This record gives sequence, C-alpha cells and structure tokens, in this order.
Amino acid sequence: MTSSFTRRSLLSLAGVAGIGFVAAACSSDSPKGSGASSAAAGGSGAAGQASGAASRPATGSGSAKATAKALAPAQVPLTGGVTVTVTGAGLAAVRGVTVGGVPARDVKATATKVTFTAPHQAMYTAGDADVALFADAIAPVASANQSSDGNGSAANDGQSGSTQADAATTTPAAPATPDASAALATTTLAYATLTAVDRQLEYAMRHWKDYNLAEYGTMNPIGGDCANYVSQTLIARGWKQRDDWYNRSAGAAHSATWTYCPTMDPWLDANAATFGLTRRSLDERDKVKVGDIVFYDWNHNDSPDHTTIVSEVFTEPDGTIRIKSASHNQDGPYRDLDEMITVQHPGGTAWFHTFDA
Repeated sequence: MTSSFTRRSLLSLAGVAGIGFVAAACSSDSPKGSGASSAAAGGSGAAGQASGAASRPATGSGSAKATAKALAPAQVPLTGGVTVTVTGAGLAAVRGVTVGGVPARDVKATATKVTFTAPHQAMYTAGDADVALFADAIAPVASANQSSDGNGSAANDGQSGSTQADAATTTPAAPATPDASAALATTTLAYATLTAVDRQLEYAMRHWKDYNLAEYGTMNPIGGDCANYVSQTLIARGWKQRDDWYNRSAGAAHSATWTYCPTMDPWLDANAATFGLTRRSLDERDKVKVGDIVFYDWNHNDSPDHTTIVSEVFTEPDGTIRIKSASHNQDGPYRDLDEMITVQHPGGTAWFHTFDA
C-alpha cells in the first residue's frame, strides 16, 4: 500500500457499515498519481476503408483471378472467436487471412470457400475491418519478448524495468502485416458490440488510460485504482451496484468490496453462485477467458495486492497459454501475466475468478 494507512486500519474501515473512503490495494505497481490522462485509447489497426462487403479482387500471378463475392456472418462480436466464411471463386490458393491487419487463425480454403476464425478487434472498438486473402500463410505477430495474437498486445506487453510514466504514454501499435496490394482478394467485415463481454472490454479499453473520473473518481491517492477499474468493467458487463458493492458520487462514497483487493476477492468468493463465477488456480489457465478477473499476490502472504481484467488469451506454438490483461496501476491494455509474476514481481502468484458462461 502506498497510503499511510496500515493494513489493520484498512481492514477495520472495510468492516464499517455505510463505508465512505476506503484505501484501495494495488500496492507495488506505482499508482497513477494524477488520475486520468487526457488522451483517448483509440482502436488501432482495424478500421476498414471500404464500406459494405464488396470484393476488391486482385489478379493472381499465373492463375485465375480470385474473387470474394460474399462473407458470412458480415458482423462479428468485438471479442471475435467466430468462424467466418468467404465465398467466391478461385480461392483454392488462399493460405493466409488478415482482418484489420491482424492474422486470422484456422484458415482453410477450397476453390469456392475460405473459412477462418475472426480475431478479436485490436482495441475492442466497433467498426469495419478489411479482410485480405493471401497466397502465403501468415504467422501471428511476435512482440519484443512475448509472442502474441498481434491484436494490440505488442504494446504494454512486457514491461520489465518500465515506469508508470512509460506505461501511461505507451499506445498500442498496429502489428506488421503483409502489403494489402499482395492480397488475392479483399472484402469487409464489421465488428459490433454484441455481447456482455464486448461491452466490458470496450469499456476497459476506453478507460485503461483515460480514467472515468466523472462517474467513479480515482483511488490512486488512497493506495491504487486497480479494483475500482475492475469493478467499473463489471458494471459495463451488466452487473448492478448493491448495498455491499458500490461507488457513488464519483468515488466520494464507496465500499471496500469495490475498491480494496483483499476485501473484493473474498466477496467474489462469497457471491460466486449469484454472479456465476468459479475460483481457479494459476495452473487452470486453460479455463480462463477474456473478461475474467485476475488477482495477484506479489509476496505470497495470502492477501491480494492487485487485480486486472483478462483482455487476451491465446496458445503459443509450444502449447503455452498466454494471458494478457488490462489494468490500472500500471495502466495498460495488454499486460502479460507471466511477466508480472516473474520479472516485475519475482515469486508472485495469481489466481482467477472465471465466468461460468
């Protein structure tokens, strides 16, 4: 804790009915002292330039012209994960697909059809994305020290040795992609806010740096804003404030369950059936999904120091499941879990509260 309160006094405050200010726990990640940045988080890498789903075919060298005549579904959730089918002609040579410049997985092609799994939108922002079909397979983009789906997570991915100021000024970079002029054919896919998780991640990406001070204030002056931020994303997902979990008057009144990690974690356990949550250990990461909640214990004292929202989950070629998350303290959209508990906080551990549906 960076507050002058002791842990005992904090816990005493947490137990008082009708709690006003309670210190938040994000102890070892340097808090953002000034609250919000004035810069918006913007969605990079996925805004398409074309409208509709019309094909813009390119002539393949030495082969029949490939054309993309239709795409279904034409609209997918921000979180992706949906199988998309492009129908047309001359498509047998397709080996790689990008959506908004991001490589798609599970690409399969026949002469008249290409299927692929849509990646999540880079910054969970609604809008059109160009779909480009290539003759060469396209590997997922790798960042400097962790490989990634490339959906923005090369930025704020590994933060060993970085400072809070570094994190606050980092903006997600668009991944390197093939030149669109080399595409055999192109079409357009629309990303839309369709699900509860879409709403949660859309909010998380909008406010990872641009704090929502007007509604929820900031808890950085009293120890850290991580739990306040996670709670806000749960409201965006569809949760409602309760007598035992609330933030009112821009943070002027708030419960410890909303703002203080050591109180929020057991509160989630106690209400797991109501919220449809399951507590999972670090070695159950194969059960973790985008939108799930992560808690961290930096010093193995059985009291959480930090919490984040999962923003990306993918599997490395060697089978390693990589988990990225959005957070305050440090502020970032795609922070790597393993780096956080091995490089930034050696000897740390983490666990999850996963949504059952």
